[in-house]
Amino acid sequence: MKRRAFIMLLGGAAAWPLAARAQQRRLPRVGALVLTGTDARALGNELREGLRELGYVEGQNFVFEVRSADGNADRLPELAAELVRLPVAVIVAAYTPCALAAKRATTSIPIVMAAVADPVGIGLVQSLAQPGSNVTGLSNMAAETAGKSVELFRDMLPSLRRVAVLANPVDPFTKSLLEQVHLAGQTGDVEIGPVAIVREPNEVEAAFAAMASKQAQAVVVQAVFFANTIADLAIK
Repeated sequence: MKRRAFIMLLGGAAAWPLAARAQQRRLPRVGALVLTGTDARALGNELREGLRELGYVEGQNFVFEVRSADGNADRLPELAAELVRLPVAVIVAAYTPCALAAKRATTSIPIVMAAVADPVGIGLVQSLAQPGSNVTGLSNMAAETAGKSVELFRDMLPSLRRVAVLANPVDPFTKSLLEQVHLAGQTGDVEIGPVAIVREPNEVEAAFAAMASKQAQAVVVQAVFFANTIADLAIK
């Protein structure tokens, strides 16, 4: 995701001007809905830096209201409703489960989705060209990308025989990702497995250990959860 493009979408969706609205006694609120604390920190830093580049400073032009489900997707509807009640001027929803919860919570507050795999297929928007309703943002179309990853692995490693997958079941996109990965494996004569289904950040290390024990030569990672945890393990 290109940060500047995302920040520009955020500004347009919220129908700023923040500068004018900030002259009021109460600063406009930018809501963020995320699944984990790691997502909250990463997204918060990106938004603050991007908005600062556009001349908006937290505490002067706007206030952040971040709500994290702490890894429990069942809490997302409740947290989305809380942001709506405040109310916030815009909701930034990171990844598919958060975007779906935000859309179910409001039809009037603008929602900017970040890194949603297939927003048309899951009903978030009518089309990529004309989203409709109150949702806009960026899609990574990651199901097809996951399949392409297997093809790239095979091209880079002619001896490749086994590719593992790290996925999270709370995302409706998981099924499509696995289908694309298995299809690419069949086409390229590559065995797909093990498929590690991870729900919490503290499960990631054990999942990688299981992949190593099965002699996986590469891993397709569902680009939704635990990015910082995975990065730390890669560095180790």
